[in-house]
Amino acid sequence: MPKIKPISDLRNYNKVLRDVSVGEPVFLTKNGRGRYALVDIADYEKTQATIKLMSELTEGRKSGEEKGWLLHEDVKAHFVGKAHE
Repeated sequence: MPKIKPISDLRNYNKVLRDVSVGEPVFLTKNGRGRYALVDIADYEKTQATIKLMSELTEGRKSGEEKGWLLHEDVKAHFVGKAHE
């Protein structure tokens, strides 16, 4: 169950921060509506890495569609060659 608290609870921010844990953010409301999310730094870093990976995969797909796809043998040869340099 999500942890939802009014933003006024930040007056005692230590208690609010204690409720934040990996995989369990605390959602803060303002005037009864969701406004902020407090997340553990590990969750934040994982989310940022996922966004970066998805962006790079999208760029790769777009490049493949525009410039043509490479055979996996060509990609493997490229990286094996780099490992021996």
